[in-house]
Amino acid sequence: MPLVFRTLLFGFVTLLVVLLIIDDIAEVEEETREGEMMKNILRFLDPERDISILKGTLKPGDIIHYVFDRHSTTNISENLYRLLPTVSPMKNQHYRRCAIVGNSGILLNSSCGPEIDSHDFVIRCNLAPVEEYFQDVGWRTNLVTMNPSVVQRAFQDLVTNEWKERFLRRLRSLSGSVLWIPAFMAKGGEERVEWALRLILLHTVDIRTAFPSLRLLHAVRGYWLTNNVHIKRPTTGLLMYTMATRFCEEIHLYGFWPFSLDPQGKPVKYHYYDTLKYEYTSSSSPHTMPLEFRTLSTLHRQGALRLHTGVCDGST
Repeated sequence: MPLVFRTLLFGFVTLLVVLLIIDDIAEVEEETREGEMMKNILRFLDPERDISILKGTLKPGDIIHYVFDRHSTTNISENLYRLLPTVSPMKNQHYRRCAIVGNSGILLNSSCGPEIDSHDFVIRCNLAPVEEYFQDVGWRTNLVTMNPSVVQRAFQDLVTNEWKERFLRRLRSLSGSVLWIPAFMAKGGEERVEWALRLILLHTVDIRTAFPSLRLLHAVRGYWLTNNVHIKRPTTGLLMYTMATRFCEEIHLYGFWPFSLDPQGKPVKYHYYDTLKYEYTSSSSPHTMPLEFRTLSTLHRQGALRLHTGVCDGST
């Protein structure tokens, strides 16, 4: 074999080995970052435990102080007690690839539906509709959150049989998924929670309900504050991401875009499914969405998560 050829071959093999070593180092560093992050989060909360209050810890009639209004209280109703889980809905759960789907209008015309549905576990926020938008947002749901305000905003406080049926139809489409209801965050939603629970029980809807622990939100906020992320109140999306680090090896975020324009300067709806307007930088807002997004973008660059804000190929 000519010397020149052997030299070139040796150089090529050496370069290939170096690239493989660099790739292995990058993977190890990424796994180390994710491991360290998980360890730090566990100093503040245990997502498996804090994802829901359990039946053995409360009884009907017990008084609960609201998380954001400690001077106001509510009582554990018979209906809520009946729907408390006996064990954590995420006990011993572990998934390789998870998707957390936010509700930004950035999802419209994204064709991300098939890609989202390809994940092992899919988390959605605030009972957002999927049927009319499945090509962009997918169908699959393993866990979905529902703030009490959703009952009013999306289902008109269930004032007519038609709205009740719409609500039930959406719940039935979940087919055994976890419905995560933050019932004790703030005063004002207790009636809506009770209306929803009554319908679930009356119609024996096939869902698993969960009600976050009273310490969860402050624990999540505490974790981010120690990492110099000065959020006022974590959004549902950030809560879900923080907890998902406990159950998921790889986390992909879709529909997280707290800006009124996309990268090309085109208008973006606040929600992909309605006409609600929102001032992202308003000082009166309980959330600091742009700050959260910058934090998630940094974690994306570090390899701790995958943030998807563009068009998907739609063929997954």
